[in-house]
Amino acid sequence: MTDPDPTSAPAPRDEAAARELVDALQVLRARLGAMHLPLETPGVASARTDLHQATDQLDDYLLPRLRAERAPLLVVVGGSTGAGKSTLVNSLLGEPVSAPGVLRPTTRAPVLVHHPLDARWFTTDRVLPGLARVTAAGTVPDRSGTKEPATPGPDASGAAAIRLVASDALPQGLALLDAPDIDSVEIANRELAAQLLGAADLWLFVTTAARYADAVPWDLLGQAARRRAQVAIVLDRVDPGAEVVADDLRRMVAEHGLADARVFVLAEAAEQGPDALVDGLLPEAAVAEVATWLSGLGGDPEARARVIAATRDGVVDDLVQRAVALAGTADGQQVADARLRDAVRRYHAEALTQVEAATSDGALLRGEVLARWQDFVGTGEFFRAVEAGVGRVRDAVVRFFRGRPKDAPQVEQAIAHGLESVILDAAEQAAERTYAAWRGDAAGAALLDGLDLARVPAALRTEVAEQIRGWQDDVLALVREQGESRRGTARAVSFGVNALGVSLMVIVFASTAGLTGAEIGIAGGTAVVAQKLLEAVFGDEAVRRLAAQAKERLQARVETVLRGQAARYTAQLDALGTQDTGAAGVRDAAHQVAAAARAERAARAVPDEGATRPWSGGLLRGAGTLRPPESPERDEPGDAAPPSARRGGWWSRRRSRSGDEGEQ
Repeated sequence: MTDPDPTSAPAPRDEAAARELVDALQVLRARLGAMHLPLETPGVASARTDLHQATDQLDDYLLPRLRAERAPLLVVVGGSTGAGKSTLVNSLLGEPVSAPGVLRPTTRAPVLVHHPLDARWFTTDRVLPGLARVTAAGTVPDRSGTKEPATPGPDASGAAAIRLVASDALPQGLALLDAPDIDSVEIANRELAAQLLGAADLWLFVTTAARYADAVPWDLLGQAARRRAQVAIVLDRVDPGAEVVADDLRRMVAEHGLADARVFVLAEAAEQGPDALVDGLLPEAAVAEVATWLSGLGGDPEARARVIAATRDGVVDDLVQRAVALAGTADGQQVADARLRDAVRRYHAEALTQVEAATSDGALLRGEVLARWQDFVGTGEFFRAVEAGVGRVRDAVVRFFRGRPKDAPQVEQAIAHGLESVILDAAEQAAERTYAAWRGDAAGAALLDGLDLARVPAALRTEVAEQIRGWQDDVLALVREQGESRRGTARAVSFGVNALGVSLMVIVFASTAGLTGAEIGIAGGTAVVAQKLLEAVFGDEAVRRLAAQAKERLQARVETVLRGQAARYTAQLDALGTQDTGAAGVRDAAHQVAAAARAERAARAVPDEGATRPWSGGLLRGAGTLRPPESPERDEPGDAAPPSARRGGWWSRRRSRSGDEGEQ
């Protein structure tokens, strides 16, 4: 019988279900890519990390793996500084493919070892598409399979690159990736190590008897447990008689949710010591157990498929949970956005109310405005005419317009100064209150850095003055339009547009509310004079309409000023786009992925574990040199082969072959 292709693996019964899962994941990837979490809300720092990791895992592992189900099993060898990762990889292969310690070309150039016939799986974007490829010979393979000269290590920009090494010592269908140290002093190395582990079908985690309890490894292993990644742990440099260390490690493994993880112990012989290497390699006996187990996976397509499926399914489930959690964080961003905008709206609305009150309670008719108005209308003939009746007022109006219109601009100017002070004061208070509210909110405080928003800008005075002049022009236009519509008053208006306009402004501001004592009589008299003057010309109904229109136009111009001041704050939020963070879309896409994953798993072919399959592939150095355990059902850490291999699988078949082949 001809051995099957060692890279073949069971395909799903329903290809459509697999395609639907890929499509759903692509939609989720697009929506996660559009998600942004710029505001400093509770838990957002970890959410940003989760978002970055989720998109990386989709790009580096999940989507490429689903599109290339028959690709080799990628085993990422990770661990702490000095754990012996590179030495282990070299010892398994029987050749120095990854320089250990300070001799390594660069910790930013992880080494990926593959069988020569598996090269195309790794020279393309099947896995980790964002990382450049550099071959051991110093060439960069392109998508067509040709090679161009390159310098080993990071590319010219300093970005990380994967160093590809082809080795016949590795079984076809299996690849080993020696990753940077997870606790490297360089942040870029640590991030790269985490990214590579996220792209693994299987973690081979290396630690030592001296450092197995360090916090950093367990943080990563905890992440592996949450997404049900397939993990094996190698405990290196265990002195004779220190087996209690291995027992403690197994206890910690179980406590961290990795009870199914295998633990391999690389004990040092009493006569060897820590530096007893031969040509830089560990003795075959030291690596035999790991080599046997990995060789079993390399030679059994269905065993590989089970490992790949378990990790892939765990990643999908973890991704769905992570996406739903990210949507919740994005909801919090929108809540924070609304809260900050509400503070802006509330305090600037209060400022508008403040201006409305100050321009309708008679307060503006005090001081300079009152003095200029009294100078304008006088206290003699005009007041006596008002007291005598409307008929006398009409006669007095014409004389008044002819004799005193030159004083009207002084009243206008006094009104402008008073209005300017009121509006600026309200805007200043709105700025101070809004700034205090944002400063007391973590989301807002981060947006204030480097911005001078606590006070109104110096240019606001000029803007307010322009708006007031515009409003006074509006008032004069209203008076002029009213006069043109009444031919009987045209002559009076032609003489005193300014006087009538000033009178209309006074009516807008006149109310005795807020005034006390003698001021009531003064302000009340002021309003009466202005109203009688306008009624004598236009009639009482027209005056009421004109006053309402003038008030509305003033309010509109004040709103324009305050809206511009509020925009200094809301523009910070508008630039971030936090009113719509994409939470709903991500949540919906996550649910679609969950549904597609359930359908894909239901349609997946179930391998016949009792079937006998021919052995395919080579052996790693030291594989098969240990005697298999007597009980085929036990899976103790010292077993030479996994249960799946021992139950009618590759191990029994391998042992039945020729002795020469078993020593390869």
